[in-house]
Amino acid sequence: MDVSLILSNILNPPVLAFFLGMLAVFVKSDLEIPAPLPKLFSLYLLFSIGFKGGVELVKSGLSQDVVLTLIAAVLMACIVPVYTFFILRTKLDVYNAGAIASTYGSISAVTFITAGSFLSQLSISFDGFMVAALALMESPAIVVGLILVNVFAATTETREFDWKEVLREATLNSSVYLLVGSLIIGILTGESGWEKLKPFTQDMFYGVLTFFLLDMGLIAAKRIKDLEKTGAFLISFAILVPIVNAAIGLLIAKFIGLQQGDTLLFCVLCASASYIAVPAAMRMTVPEANPSLYVSTALAVTFPFNIIVGIPLYLYAINIFWR
Repeated sequence: MDVSLILSNILNPPVLAFFLGMLAVFVKSDLEIPAPLPKLFSLYLLFSIGFKGGVELVKSGLSQDVVLTLIAAVLMACIVPVYTFFILRTKLDVYNAGAIASTYGSISAVTFITAGSFLSQLSISFDGFMVAALALMESPAIVVGLILVNVFAATTETREFDWKEVLREATLNSSVYLLVGSLIIGILTGESGWEKLKPFTQDMFYGVLTFFLLDMGLIAAKRIKDLEKTGAFLISFAILVPIVNAAIGLLIAKFIGLQQGDTLLFCVLCASASYIAVPAAMRMTVPEANPSLYVSTALAVTFPFNIIVGIPLYLYAINIFWR
């Protein structure tokens, strides 16, 4: 693997800020981001990426490649929870297996944004319609995971879900709602809207991303102690499953005919794990599952792995495969 790719990714201000946040916890600094700001940063990043995606989607149009990519994205979001559930069931109960499977079937918007930053740094182009894939992949995994829990828990006890509430939480949670909403705004306003919001949605973007990853570094480092509860099995799972999912994503992207940049983003979507939307849904619908298992594996293992090693690793594989 080309070491320069890893260095190029690591020597990126947002990624270095992530390390800075982790280091602050390890050296017991009193550094912290005031509570309301990380939520604001998250909302800003989701709106900006969604809005830009809508504008770019207008430019690219709804071609056959776009439709195939969106279908493939939804299928991956449904398939990953199923196969990972049965792997997890070899060591875990139904509830924890279902919660973790949903986590890995869903996506991390921040990992996607970091991959976009990496591509921009390397001057590799990518299309805005990938944001639509991002928006579509978050909810299906939640629904599939809950179905798996409901079906397999039924062998030992009767469980009742408020499916209306589950679907509402899966499709109208804040991240999905803002992503889809800003995507629609971008589609409706197009280039003229982009010019008006450009100082807000582009010029400020990397500064906000840097502070957001600084906060993520603080949180990830604090979650590392939870890994003692997961054991070697889940730590290995949290690294190997993203690699497998990225490889499947690469093959799908090659079949569809996506360009290099879009392929990396698709692989990252397949390889990432949710640490915001899915945990919120699981706490409400599967209280039997242990949050320290599905949050710590996604946030303290998979997220750092992807932004430090995974993204350049996937691009390296893409370069070899495309060659």
